[in-house]
Order: sequence, then structure tokens, then C-alpha cells
Amino acid sequence: MPGLREEQKAKREKRILQAAVSRFRECGYDSVRIEDLAQLAGVSVGTVYNYYQNKGDILIATVAMEVEEVLQIGQNIADQPPNGAEKALLKLIFNYYDHSLIYLTKEMWRTAMALSIEHPGTPNGRRYTELDRRLGQQVTDLIATLQGRGEIRAGLDPAVLGQLVFNNLNMEFIEFVKDEKMPLKTLRNRVTAQIAPFARMIAEEGPE
Repeated sequence: MPGLREEQKAKREKRILQAAVSRFRECGYDSVRIEDLAQLAGVSVGTVYNYYQNKGDILIATVAMEVEEVLQIGQNIADQPPNGAEKALLKLIFNYYDHSLIYLTKEMWRTAMALSIEHPGTPNGRRYTELDRRLGQQVTDLIATLQGRGEIRAGLDPAVLGQLVFNNLNMEFIEFVKDEKMPLKTLRNRVTAQIAPFARMIAEEGPE
């Protein structure tokens, strides 16, 4: 029964990822061995390697698990945003931020970012880049929806605005994960201070 085999395969992979989240958070990425993950997941080391080539693959897979969840929630915001550019943008951004440490620690994010930068042409690097692209596209989709409702000035390119917003929220997130002591509230406050004037600029007609 192919359906049953696929279901069992998916369950094993989920156990491996759950084990990775638990061990990476508890012990730190560098200290964890593939053998540790296999033992906790209740599978053989060979089974782990059937799914992933190395520990970096597993880490990027946990990032993907995180991002897939925020994208799913974010799609509802992008499709039916609250009124007002500032409120809508911050709701989407805070969805990203507030979910960011559920599976990953700051150390795990830093390691994943480093892997993607050091090896951009590898499957890991390409997967991380694709996740970023999808997040950026969701911001663009939100802006396009707001523009279609007449809440953002006509004539502005949603793709350009979306990239600006995503680049900013991504850079602030990088600063957040670099600083172990920075609380999430500080990150939210910093981005709010930046998004508020930006939202006013794109929502209001400029001088004649």
C-alpha cells in the first residue's frame, strides 16, 4: 500500500525533526550528533541518512518547518488584512517574529543563516533562499491586496514595496538573533518605529 508507506515515512521524518528541535535547543547545534537524533527519534542512524545527507540538512529542515507554518498563517492575513497599511503590515510581520523561536533558538537561526551564506549553491543554501523568497512574496501579496482596496497609493509597485519591507524586517531579525539578550518586545518596537512612517508615506498622497 503506497499510501501507508508514505504515511509511515512522513511520521519517521517528523520524529527526526522533533528530535532535532529538542536536542538542538537543549544541547546546542554543534554538540548534537546524528546518533543522538536517531536514538531520540527511535530510528537507526541509516534511516536518518535516508532522509538527510548531514546535520545541516536537518537544521534547514527545521527552519522550513517553522517558515511553512508562518506562511500558512500569513496567507490569511495577506488575503484578508485588517484596515490600514501600518496595522496590516505589522500584523504580518509580527506573525513572522512571534513564531520564530517556537522551534528554533537564536543559535540555531545563526547557524542556519551561516550555512546558507557560506554555501549558497548547495541544496541547503537554495532551500533557505527559497524560503526567504516566499516570505518576501507574501509581503508583496499583502501590499497588492491593500492597494486593490485603495489603501495604498495607485502607481506604486507592490513588488518593490514588498521587497523594501521584507529586506527591512529580515535585517532587523538578523540583529535580533545576533543579540542573545534582545527580547522580542524590543524587536517589535524597533520595527514598529520604522513601519509607521513608511506606511504613512505609501498610504497618503504626496504634495502636488
